[in-house]
Amino acid sequence: MARVHIQDEDREIRDPAEITDFLKPFGIDYEQWDVAGRIGADATNEQILDAYSPEIERLKEAHGFVTADVINVSPATPGLDDMLAKFDKEHLHTEDEVRFTVQGSGVFHINPQSEAVFSITVESGDLISVPKGTHHWFNLCGDKTIRCIRLFEDVAGWTPHYMEQPVHEQYSPLCMGPSYLEGDDGQGFDSVVKVQ
Repeated sequence: MARVHIQDEDREIRDPAEITDFLKPFGIDYEQWDVAGRIGADATNEQILDAYSPEIERLKEAHGFVTADVINVSPATPGLDDMLAKFDKEHLHTEDEVRFTVQGSGVFHINPQSEAVFSITVESGDLISVPKGTHHWFNLCGDKTIRCIRLFEDVAGWTPHYMEQPVHEQYSPLCMGPSYLEGDDGQGFDSVVKVQ
């Protein structure tokens, strides 16, 4: 279950309805989708996309996404540190960043610029949609494992556009609490599979 932490105010929000209300003024959508019993820990990328096809199609229709994939990251992922270094600095994208966490956990840090920076820890079952143009950065949690469905408006995906005066170094990348879903260590999964 997601948690919002406002470091400068030493405040945390854990209730899903309160999280949704807190994120709404920033244009950030938050939903919870079932995971337990819906897919097994060893589900393939294709099985995950199939299991969540109604939700994926709903988001595609509502927001103009054209493709979805599953990304699998673990300590065994080749070039993991270089991959993480692309996203752990304050940046923005020219399209929405939508992630449904199937397994593992990570932290989205949001810099609304006009208000305090806050973080959103996402775990299994959490869907987050960060609007294009939002200043943010992302860190994996301590086990460096996450498995997510991603949606894109462009089949080429997106690239980060970095800030000239980033604030990410002033904030802790630490996750809060354990992951809710145990499973495979990620070594048997393809890192990314795209479908259209």
